[in-house]
Order: sequence, then C-alpha cells, then structure tokens
Amino acid sequence: MQANLETLGSLERKLNIAVPMAEIDSEVESRLKQLSRTVKMAGFRPGKVPFKVVAQQYGPQVRQEVLGDTLQKTFGDAVNAQKLRVAGYPKFDAAPPTDGANEFHYSATFEIYPEVVVGDVAKTTVTRPTLEVTDGDIDKTLEIMRKQRVTYVAAARAAANDDRVTMDYVGKIDGVEFAGGKGEGQSVVLGSGRFLPDFEKQLPGMKAGDVKSFELKFPDDYAGKEVAGKTAVFEVTVKEVAAPQLPAVDAEFAKTLGVEDGDLAKMRAEIRGNLEREVKARLKARVKEQVMDALLAATNIQVPKSLVDLEIGRLRDMAKQDLASRGIPVRDDMPLPADLFEKQAQRRVSLGLILAEVVRIQNLNARPEQVRAAVEEQAQSYEHPQEVVKWFYQSPERLRDIEGMVLEENVVTWALATAKVEDKAITFDELMGNAK
Repeated sequence: MQANLETLGSLERKLNIAVPMAEIDSEVESRLKQLSRTVKMAGFRPGKVPFKVVAQQYGPQVRQEVLGDTLQKTFGDAVNAQKLRVAGYPKFDAAPPTDGANEFHYSATFEIYPEVVVGDVAKTTVTRPTLEVTDGDIDKTLEIMRKQRVTYVAAARAAANDDRVTMDYVGKIDGVEFAGGKGEGQSVVLGSGRFLPDFEKQLPGMKAGDVKSFELKFPDDYAGKEVAGKTAVFEVTVKEVAAPQLPAVDAEFAKTLGVEDGDLAKMRAEIRGNLEREVKARLKARVKEQVMDALLAATNIQVPKSLVDLEIGRLRDMAKQDLASRGIPVRDDMPLPADLFEKQAQRRVSLGLILAEVVRIQNLNARPEQVRAAVEEQAQSYEHPQEVVKWFYQSPERLRDIEGMVLEENVVTWALATAKVEDKAITFDELMGNAK
C-alpha cells in the first residue's frame, strides 16, 4: 500500500491511497474458495460446485465486498501511520478498477481534530449566586400548588380578573365569517393571556347572558396570515362566569401531594427538601454557564465542520422528538432548517473539545465514587431511590450520561479554584424566574 497525504486547509486533509491489485485478487480468490465449500447450487451437491461456476456466479459481489473491506482497512492503516485524528466521517472517492490495472486507487477527504490550547481563566470573575430556602419560599410554593389545583364555581356576578368565562363568539371581516373566527362553549381564564389582549379586555364586567359586539384589529405579525393586519367585528355571548376556588392547606391537601397521613409538618418538610434540591441544581447551572462562557471566551479554537454538521443532525432529531411529544410531528420531507441549530451546535462542539482537553491536562476524569454519589442524588427525588439507582447501573448508556455530568462538575470545580469568585445573594423569585 502507498499513501500520499495532502493538506487542503487548516483542518482538511486528503489521503491518496494505492493498493496492489494482486492483494485484492488474492483475497477475492480466497473468499471464493471458502464460499465454494458451502454454497448450494442446483445440480450440484453441497461443497462440490466447481470453482469456475462459483466465481462466475458470485465473483462480482465478492470483489465489491473485498474492495470495500480493503478501503476501510487501508484507510485505517494510513491514518494510524500518519498519526491523524479523524473528525467526523471521511468522504471516499474510488477510481473504478480497469482490466489489467496493477493498483486500486482511491482518495479519502476528511477533517482532523484541532490542537486545543485552553485559554487562561485566572483573570475571569465568576459570580456565584447564593440562596437559602426560607419558610416564605415554602409558602410561595404552596400558593403555586394551590393555584395548580384551582376549581371554579359559577358566580352570579360580572366577570373579573382570574375568573373563568365560558362563551360563544363569532367574528366577521367585511361581514363574512372567517376560518377560526367562531367558537362555541369556549372557556378562558381572564388574565391568562390565552386570547389576544384586545379580545380578552372586552370580557371583564360581562355577566352570564350578556352579549357584546366590538372591533378587533389583528396584529400585522399574527400567525394566521389570512387575517393578519385586518379588522374583524366580534359578537360575544357569555354563557357562564365562574369564580376561582383554591383548596385549603389541610390534611386532604397534603394527601394530594403524596403525604399519606396528611401531616402538614411532614408536607412542608418534603416541599423544603424538593426546593433545596431544585435551588441547588439551579445555582450550579448558573455557575456552570459562566464557566463555560469563560472557557469559550479564553480559548481560540477552530471547529471541524463535520462535527458541527453531526451535532446539527442530533439537535434536529431532538427537536423533532420534542415537537412530536407535543403532538406536532414534522414530516421527513420537511426538515427543520440547519441554520436554526448551527450556533448551538458550534457552541456544543467547541465546548466538548475544550472540556476534553481540560479533563486530560488536569486529570479530572470521573471517579466511580463521584458517579455513585451523582446517581444517588438524582434518585432522591423519586419515591423509591434504590430502585432508581439500580435502574441507572443496569445501562452503560445511562451511566455515561451521569459520567459526562460529573466531568463537567469537575471542570467547574477546577475553574472556580482558578478564577476569581464573587459570592452574591439572590432572591428565590430571581432564581426561579418569578421576579416581576
């Protein structure tokens, strides 16, 4: 085998490889002889088919198999000899063998992994948010849980904010009904933002049996293109006004949260534990995001396009699965545009290469006891933690996900010991995204 390496760009390489045809012919003959010992053909006993007949029948197929295997093996040998780290999948271009040719020629074009020199994060300042869960935070969480379990009771009064209004409506543009402009028995909780603001603001003050007509101009960027920017006249008939009724925080309420004996103190303790786990995870996520941003900003790295393309494919598949889980399937002939995912893919691949180098240089590999601790921590949020731990350890793939998480945590710990760290107290609402 002869191999010639060309440099096409900073990361792109091309290997031109020639393999003696005698080696290929010898392997083809060897496989055909082996095949002739077991092949079954009409008119011959098994193992007694003449070699020429076997070669005539199976020769072209066996030769293609040998050429494919030769291509894969010789490419691997050439890459190892050149000490190249191939990124993504190579593109092979083989010249069709000609009669009497002494060599089989092909080329492989591919990218290599870049050399990563991790930048200095010592001058980076990481703001580490701090928060202790208080009784007030538990009260806020309980209030959210009560609202999630709200019921509605018919009220003989005018509708107000937070009430549920059930109505019939019909909309017309230039006196003609339009698609999607009619509803019967439709319910909306005032203030929920389910309907357009200019529609919803017409409902407060109306009582069951009231009828109102009003004009509404659809926004120019409205999703329904056929009515975007147009003005419609709606007629609304209110069928019912229902007032919200929140459940009392009592033993029955505690039971709905899984506290079998209805003990309120136990309920609050469980809520506190769940909140503390959630707060810890969110605080860690904020710090991790800053560390990742710092590593990206400090490290100048050129990313192989082939790896970005592969990541775009993975992100696209994940997005399709997410849409399908919401009842919005995407047909295969309508792929999601690659540019929707390119920036995210670029970031993920860059970080993957940088983190791998940090782990290698700083010896931050995930230790078995770290993986076990991470699995047990995740399992605590389930009713039967030990069963969850067992479930993780039954799958190498699930454990790899945990190992990846531990590796990232090790990198964050290293970065915090290297960078400047400033602690900053934040509120529960700021962390949970409830700040007004």
